[in-house]
Amino acid sequence: MQEKKTVLVVDDDSAHRTMLKTLVGGWGYQIDEADDGSTAIEAVKKQPFDLILMDVRMIKVSGLEALSSIKAFNPAIPVIIMTAYSSVETAIEALKKGAYDYLTKPIDFDKLRLTMERIMEHTQLKEENRILKESLGKHFDVQNIIGRSSAMVNLLETVAHVAPSEATVMITGESGTGKELIAGAIHFNSPRKSGPFVKFNCAAITETLIESELFGHEKGAFTGADRKKEGRFLQAHGGSLFLDEVSEMSLTMQVKLLRVLQEREVTRVGGDQVINVDTRVIAATNKNLQELISSGLFREDLYYRLNVVSLELPPLRERRDDIPLLAQHFLDVFAKKNHKDIKGFTPRTMDLLIRYDWPGNVRELMNAIERCVVLARSEYLDSENLNTIQGLSQPNSKSLPFAAEKDNSMSLEDVEKTAVLRMLEYVSGNKSEAARRLGITRKTLHKKLKKYGVMP
Repeated sequence: MQEKKTVLVVDDDSAHRTMLKTLVGGWGYQIDEADDGSTAIEAVKKQPFDLILMDVRMIKVSGLEALSSIKAFNPAIPVIIMTAYSSVETAIEALKKGAYDYLTKPIDFDKLRLTMERIMEHTQLKEENRILKESLGKHFDVQNIIGRSSAMVNLLETVAHVAPSEATVMITGESGTGKELIAGAIHFNSPRKSGPFVKFNCAAITETLIESELFGHEKGAFTGADRKKEGRFLQAHGGSLFLDEVSEMSLTMQVKLLRVLQEREVTRVGGDQVINVDTRVIAATNKNLQELISSGLFREDLYYRLNVVSLELPPLRERRDDIPLLAQHFLDVFAKKNHKDIKGFTPRTMDLLIRYDWPGNVRELMNAIERCVVLARSEYLDSENLNTIQGLSQPNSKSLPFAAEKDNSMSLEDVEKTAVLRMLEYVSGNKSEAARRLGITRKTLHKKLKKYGVMP
């Protein structure tokens, strides 16, 4: 059962206070009362309230004085000011001091109820956003990025050093290597982590709309602009803006982006107001920017402005040690999602995964594992599952390390012996790793090696 939202009613008129308590309480809120501004301040210090309804004119401490003290103590509490003496000056002062809204007596109950509902929806959304940010923070935590290869260890060490700074970062790497994940790790491990993390794909928006999307526009700036819109730079104010595929920007837009990075200010399309922005930019591309500069397709001055710190993500084929970890992670995720009891991979399947070059990198691996999980009919994914994935059944590199030669005269024991010995050769004699990849215990591996006469 959902807890009732708590409202503090502050008014030195006991009759009006009782009326509000009865009315608002009837809407499903828990009501507390205070007969003066000073009492309200003390109440706020003792317990949190979801909303405060407060009169302006009170004998000891006025509503505006109490509002200032309450906001200084807890700026998050929404306060609705009520008064029988309406004036523009009082309303403006109340709003300047942080009041959510200003209502005149006699109170329009319909308006009061709508205002309160809007406040509750807003606070609920803020709480959901907070929970989402915590979730995203965990998702983008450096500790949660999977990789034990030396290339990934070095990269994550660099991320840990770069994140706390304000430096603009350029992330390069092939499509599917996880550039967005690294950008998120930088943001959520920086002092800006409580601010927004806004993502924008420069290749997904047409040339005519990209300026409006980044910098915003005024109402009537162009056909279809029926309202004022904040651009991504302003949306990311106080946080980070991830510009993916930045190399796809036209030269005209590159000039405008360079100006924003230099001046730290934007102007909406169709407007002339200059707006300061406090936004950290993290850019990414799968193209070779030096080649684009030589071809006249990317501005060199913008490159140096974006490339203060450079991070290069290696393709998956250059960090094959990470494939077993990634594959098992994706298997666990998709098995749970699809309500399947799948424990792991057969040795041959894992070897196929390791040997395949993965032109689509981590994204391709993830999609392949998801499809295999969906189609799987046993507890372990085998090579038959991979036959449905184009390319996986025919790895690009040399023959599998433990595949037996095609010889119908070989016994099952001979095939097993060949597989075990070739796996040991493949992992440079590491028995623990060989046992893991073969799907057996180290003790069982030792028994088999004694049986084959290769271990005392």
